[in-house]
Amino acid sequence: MLERFKVPEKDRVYVAEGQIRTATEAIFRHSGVSVDEAARSTDVLITNDLRGVESHGVSNMLRHYVADYGTNKLNPTPEFKVVRESKTTMTIDADRALGTHVGPWAMQHAIDKAKEFGMGAVAVTNSGHLAGCGYYAMMAAQQGMIGHCMTAGGSHQTVPTFGSKPVMGTNPIAWAAPARNMPPFLFDVATTQVANNKISLARRNGAQIEGGWITDLDGEPILENIDPPDIGEYYLLHIGGTRENGSHKGFGLALMNEIICNELSGYGPGPVNGTPGGHFFQAYDIEAFTDREKFLDDMDSLLKFIADVPPAKGFERVIYAGLKEDEDEKERLKGGIPYHREVIEWFESYCAEAGIECDLR
Repeated sequence: MLERFKVPEKDRVYVAEGQIRTATEAIFRHSGVSVDEAARSTDVLITNDLRGVESHGVSNMLRHYVADYGTNKLNPTPEFKVVRESKTTMTIDADRALGTHVGPWAMQHAIDKAKEFGMGAVAVTNSGHLAGCGYYAMMAAQQGMIGHCMTAGGSHQTVPTFGSKPVMGTNPIAWAAPARNMPPFLFDVATTQVANNKISLARRNGAQIEGGWITDLDGEPILENIDPPDIGEYYLLHIGGTRENGSHKGFGLALMNEIICNELSGYGPGPVNGTPGGHFFQAYDIEAFTDREKFLDDMDSLLKFIADVPPAKGFERVIYAGLKEDEDEKERLKGGIPYHREVIEWFESYCAEAGIECDLR
């Protein structure tokens, strides 16, 4: 994560993983979520925080989820409905479940199908925010498979190439693959120049955002560094930023994500229907394609080769997607997760009002 998105040292409150996990589970349960499902949703958020993906951890997301449960936008006790199923595929109506509620369930079903048939895929509709795709892709990698996840909710945020008005959301994608000894590969990105949640982090941290990340409300790219505007005062640009820098590539990736998550799932066009959109989970059993042991050794060779590339002048090292996340997780399990004091103040205020014990300092 870029330095501007990290909590300034003066504002950091280090919290042990177990403490923030306990408080978060209690808040989910207070919203009506069962004990087991509260633990599952909490694991998604805290794992993101441990891996340094604060944009999709408790800092930004938990208060929004609480609000959505409070207005009945989300269903704390959903009953998942199998709309269509084959040996290798499944389509689920999630009954307004939070994405972190249905996501682990759906990904595990994809993994189980892959264990039996080599590949498995599950499409989910009628669900809330997923809290990042990387967690679900890594579920497969942790079970010795290649994992893939996409989500296409939150439309009307991102301006298409040559467009003046937003069409799609940030449409994130993630891939994960295991290795034998090297940290696993974990690629988890929005198909925009920057995730909307990272702009929220920059706003909280008092940092500027780069030129070429967003547009004004007429769709004109803002090319100078500026203070983060408030939500509703800007649109996002796809990967590449401008057409000259390849924004059509990011737009194409986002559109393919939209097609698989929404049209293929039967939800229909997200930009037309509005939110929530669909999610997609896929697992590949390595043994169905090649020898698993050879694959793990080959992954070690590949990832070590990349990590050993001499850095360019001014840089310390070359990293691959997943390496820093693995290092952050180990460091934060030892020394605590650095949260912004404003986030801790929100936890303490909410818990005091709800009658939840909250020991985070």
